[in-house]
Amino acid sequence: MMLAAMAADTTRTEEIIEERGAAAYTAEFLGTFLLVFFICMIVILNSAGGLGFTDWAVIGLIHFFVLMLLVHSLGGASGAHFNPAVTVTLAGARKISPPDAVIYIILQLAGAVAGALVAKALLVDEGRAVHYGAVAVNARVTDFGGFIGELIGTFALMWAIMASAVNPRAPRSVAPWVIGAALGLGVMVFGPLTGAGLNPARSFGPDLVSGHFDGFGTFLFVYVLGPLLGAGLAGTLYTAIVLRPQALEAGLDDVAVGPEGELLIAPGEGLEHPGERPIDKLE
Repeated sequence: MMLAAMAADTTRTEEIIEERGAAAYTAEFLGTFLLVFFICMIVILNSAGGLGFTDWAVIGLIHFFVLMLLVHSLGGASGAHFNPAVTVTLAGARKISPPDAVIYIILQLAGAVAGALVAKALLVDEGRAVHYGAVAVNARVTDFGGFIGELIGTFALMWAIMASAVNPRAPRSVAPWVIGAALGLGVMVFGPLTGAGLNPARSFGPDLVSGHFDGFGTFLFVYVLGPLLGAGLAGTLYTAIVLRPQALEAGLDDVAVGPEGELLIAPGEGLEHPGERPIDKLE
């Protein structure tokens, strides 16, 4: 029994992470393409060159609707990341392997650029004033303020993902609604301050297409580092506050379920891999 537990422990890292393939990669590209395309379209249309005004409530609702649609339709294929900050956080939680995470991020960036290009092609004149949906820090806000806004907004988004998609006790039917609502909330609050990227790919695509990076240092600090830290903090805290205590509560901190449904018994196994314990398989 001890030898079996040790063997299970040494192979756990390789076995528990589901391998991704062409369908998942395609879903990440397509999902990010559609997400950025619709975001760019609504930002352009809600501008001086479009309808003549900017309504962040409408823009936030579009974020909500499109992400809800994509999570519902593509979640089963790829996990519906569409965001490098989400992918990095879930790779740290061992929900996706590092090689697959790298491929996801490359495809997310490519999908974002493609989505921005199509939006620009459709609305060349209308989008010029808002740089075709590119994000920018408001002149009344410092870069540090923008960084904090992006961090908090992405924290809320990642918290919603952990609670509704990663937590195995959450009803899966609510995930699209909760995740979409979290993004819409962040956009309505932080849109006037930073443009509410909350996603390095969404920020990168329109910025590259328009050539408007608002200063490359600002872009990296506010729109890359902010979301990465926000998502990572949400994933770490949710695991510590919710997922691991569930294992202790159930008394299954040394038991987990392997990839073939077998029991893996080793010290701390259930705590090390929350969400893979026998009790979590019971709906």
